[in-house]
Amino acid sequence: MSGIPVLIIWVLQLCALGMTVFALVHAIRQRPDAFTAVDKLTKPVWIMILSAALVALLLTQTPVGLLGIIAVVAVGVYLADVRPKVDEIQRGPRW
Repeated sequence: MSGIPVLIIWVLQLCALGMTVFALVHAIRQRPDAFTAVDKLTKPVWIMILSAALVALLLTQTPVGLLGIIAVVAVGVYLADVRPKVDEIQRGPRW
């Protein structure tokens, strides 16, 4: 493979790695009780899931393989479901 497909895979890999690192740093910086307060998995479990996703993306070097897709879905669940609720519980409701 060369040219455009390689460039697209490379951009997808960078985006997947970026969002995984962002999610992992966010999870590490949060209070442990915020996760249980919103009825989500505990902080150590999310850190393990996100760390495993990062390792999977680094080892496979492509986000379109089976492990890459699993990693991206796990990070997506964190960013779309867990992160907003954890942020809301720590900041309070917005007016």
